[in-house]
Amino acid sequence: MSSNSFRKDRSRSRRSTWVRSPKVLSYIQDVGQISAATLLTAVMLGSSVVAGGLVGLAISFRNLPDVRVLRNYSPSETSYVYDVNGTLLDNVHDEANREVVELDDISPDMKRAVLAMEDSAFYTHKGINPTGIARAFFANLQAGSTVQGGSTVTMQLVKNLFLTPERTISRKLVEVVLAMRIEQIFEKDEIFELYLNQVYWGHNTYGVETAAQSYFNKSAKDLTLAESAMMAGLIQAPESFSPFLDYPEAKKRQAIALNRMQQLQWASTEEVEAAREQPLVLGEITSFRSSQAPYVTEAVMKELGEQFGEEAVAKGGMRIQTTIDLDLQQIAEDTVADSYYRYFGNGAYADQLALVAIDPRTHFVKALVGGVDHDASQFNRAVQSTRQPGSAFKPFVYYAAFASGKYTPDSTIEDSPVSYPDGSSKPYKPRNYDGSFMGNITLRKALEVSRNVPAVKLGQTIGINRIVEIARTVGIESPMDPVISLPLGAVDLTPLELAGAYATFASYGWHSEPTLIVQVTDSRGNTILDNTPKPQLLLDPWASAALTDVLQGVISQGTATNAQIGRPAAGKTGTTDSQRDTWFVGYVPQLATAVWVGNDDNRPLGSGATGGGYAAPVWRDFMVEALRDEPVESFRKPSEFTRP
Repeated sequence: MSSNSFRKDRSRSRRSTWVRSPKVLSYIQDVGQISAATLLTAVMLGSSVVAGGLVGLAISFRNLPDVRVLRNYSPSETSYVYDVNGTLLDNVHDEANREVVELDDISPDMKRAVLAMEDSAFYTHKGINPTGIARAFFANLQAGSTVQGGSTVTMQLVKNLFLTPERTISRKLVEVVLAMRIEQIFEKDEIFELYLNQVYWGHNTYGVETAAQSYFNKSAKDLTLAESAMMAGLIQAPESFSPFLDYPEAKKRQAIALNRMQQLQWASTEEVEAAREQPLVLGEITSFRSSQAPYVTEAVMKELGEQFGEEAVAKGGMRIQTTIDLDLQQIAEDTVADSYYRYFGNGAYADQLALVAIDPRTHFVKALVGGVDHDASQFNRAVQSTRQPGSAFKPFVYYAAFASGKYTPDSTIEDSPVSYPDGSSKPYKPRNYDGSFMGNITLRKALEVSRNVPAVKLGQTIGINRIVEIARTVGIESPMDPVISLPLGAVDLTPLELAGAYATFASYGWHSEPTLIVQVTDSRGNTILDNTPKPQLLLDPWASAALTDVLQGVISQGTATNAQIGRPAAGKTGTTDSQRDTWFVGYVPQLATAVWVGNDDNRPLGSGATGGGYAAPVWRDFMVEALRDEPVESFRKPSEFTRP
C-alpha cells in the first residue's frame, strides 16, 4: 500500500512471512469451575450460529457504507517543515498527528505484538473470530480487568473508519457485516497496514510511525521487542496506560503483551526475559511541540495555505523544505532579542525589531525574524508590517539615474533650495535632515550622507514613474503613488520587500522571486512545488555595480559607519521625518539583510533617532556572526561592466 491508498497490484496469493503460524492452544486453563467450561461451549456455539447467519443478514443491510471506497482512502497525515539542510522546524496537523508508512517498514516485533494483543488469529479468520471472542471473555474474567479484546483487527478498523462509538447490538452487527465485506475485497496485509496507520496511540498521535517517534524517538521499523510490547499494550486505553503519564502501568501492559507473545510462541522465553529487562528511553510527545522558528513556519503555512488550501496543508502529509538556515535563523533571533535589551532599554526607546536576510545568489530567505518575542506577539513584522523606509528608498532613485546613461557616481547635482507645486496652497519644499544645503556635490557624496534635496531633484529629472517601474521590477509589490516625495520613502514597505530588492542590487541585476520555500512534496514523494531559482537579468549590471560602489561609501564614511563589519559591504540607512521608523538595509556578495526598528503603536522613537544609530548596529551584530565562517568577498567594480 502506498502512503495514501491500498496497493491494487498485490497478488492475493501473497503470504505474510513475518508472523509465525499461530498454534491453536490445546487446552483451556483449568479454573476449577465446570460452569465456565459449559459457558465457553455455549458462547462458541452461539457465536458460530451468529457467524453462519451473517451472510444472510448482510443482504438486509441496504444502507451500509461501501467499503470499496477504501481503495482510494487517504488518511490525514501530518505535514513537516524543514530548514534548507533538512533539520525539522515544525510539524503541522489537525486533530490527527499521523505519518503513514508501509507494512514492510514496520518492525516484525511490532506487528507480532499488536496481533498478540488485539487479534492473534487475524491471518486465519474471515473478519470475525468466535473463538477469539470466547478466549478474550475468559482471559478478562480471570484477570479481573480487560487484558484482551474480542473484536478483530478488521472490526476495529471498521469501527474507526465508518461507525460511531456507540455500544449497541445493532451497531455491533453492522461492524461484523462490514468487517466481512472488507475481508472479501482486500488482502490481509492491506487491512493490517491500514489498521496500523489508523490506530490511535494517545496524545493526538495516530498510526504506528508517529507513535514510535513520539514514545521512543525512532522509526517504527527500528522498534525492539520491548518497545513493541509496550506500545501494543497501550492500544486499548492509550492515555490511561501512557508511559509519559504512568510508567509503572505501561510496564504492566508491556508484561501482558510479552506473556501473550510467549504463550503464542511468537517470542522465546529468552527473548521475553531480555525484553523485560531492557531499559527503555522515552521520547517526547510530538503532537504539541512548538516550532523552532515560529515566525518562519507561520509565514510558510500562510503562503502554502493560500496556494493549496489550509486543509491540504494540515492533512496532506506535505514535506516542506524551506530556504531557512536554522543556524542563521538562531543568530538572527538572538541578535534581535539581545539588541532589544542592549540598545533600546528593554523597549523604552523602541519596542519592536524585524530582520530579513536573503542570499543574493538565489534570493532564498535565509533568516526571518518578525519581532522581539514570538510568545508575546505573533504579528510578523518582517512580512506583514508595512512601514515607511525613509532614505532606504533612495537607492532606487540613484540606480535609475545611473541606468539612464546620463549620470555616473561622480556626476554633480545642486543641493540647494527648491519648491514644487503639489496641488495645494503651499508648494512642496524638500529639506535636508539638518536643514542645511551643501551646494554643488557629486551623486556619490549626496547618497553617502543622505541628502534629501538631490534625491528629489533626481526623481523629477528621471521621472517618478520610471522609479516606480524599477521598484516593481525588483519585487516591490506594496502600493506606490508617483508623488514628488517618493524618492524620500513616501511609501509603505515590508522588510522582506526591501531585502529582496537590495539582493538584486547585490547580484548586479540578477533577480529571482524571493521565497521561503525550496520545494514541497506530497506524502508519496511527488514534487508539488519547486522553487528552484530561475534568475533573470532585470537591471543593468553597470548601474547596479555603480550603485553598490556608492553604497560602500555609506558604510565607510557616510551615515552608516556603525555598520562596518571588517569586510566590503554596501548599504543605506533610512529614517522617517517623525523618527517613527529607522532602517538599515545592506549587503555583502553572499547576504543581503534588512533591519527595521520602531514601535508598534507608531509613536516616535525620540529626538535624534536615526537608521545609522538604531538599525545599523543591529545589522552589524547579525552580519558579523552570520558571516563568521564565510570567506571575505569583494564586489565587482563598475569598470568590469559596459556602461549604458
